[in-house]
Amino acid sequence: MDVTTAAGAPWLIVGLGNPGPEYAMNRHNVGFMVADLLAGRIGGKFKRAGKAQAQVVEGRIGPPGPANRRVILAKPLSFMNLSGGPVNALRDFYKVPVGNVVAVHDELDIDYGTLRLKLGGGDNGHNGLKSVTKAMGADYHRVRFGIGRPPGRMQVADFVLKDFSSAERKELDYFVDRAADAVECLVIEGLERAQGTYNS
Repeated sequence: MDVTTAAGAPWLIVGLGNPGPEYAMNRHNVGFMVADLLAGRIGGKFKRAGKAQAQVVEGRIGPPGPANRRVILAKPLSFMNLSGGPVNALRDFYKVPVGNVVAVHDELDIDYGTLRLKLGGGDNGHNGLKSVTKAMGADYHRVRFGIGRPPGRMQVADFVLKDFSSAERKELDYFVDRAADAVECLVIEGLERAQGTYNS
């Protein structure tokens, strides 16, 4: 058994974003949006996690029986570029193998609303991933939510810290819902099945 994806171990699903209401609808916070939707699906509310600088919801997803999975949903309360500390502290506390960690995050190099799921790899300049990888290595799952590139000469930092446009918001709920479905499929049925269904 590969210890990085240990059967029976819990899954840690982390939405990456920045804390605070002023960031809530930013493109950079789509990971939080997906985590919030998943929390609603399992009937939980985020609460501060002890000493860890994060909010968590514990629950189960999947049908009754062997496909049912214990999950911890998390939203780091550090800023994006310091996500690794809280994520690794939660991973250690809940005894989650690195391969059972899923980071949900915005991705510039993918068209808006498009999903890509993968295991491991680089951070592609994403400060949240950079921090997580530095804290615990790169062998965790990613659910990458496309936000597209900034228009014209807009700086990347300005683009990701702006709210989704009014045109984008018309489809945002649908895309967030689909990303939450992809996370559930990954945890319940595995990466290959989830990639086949949701990678587009």
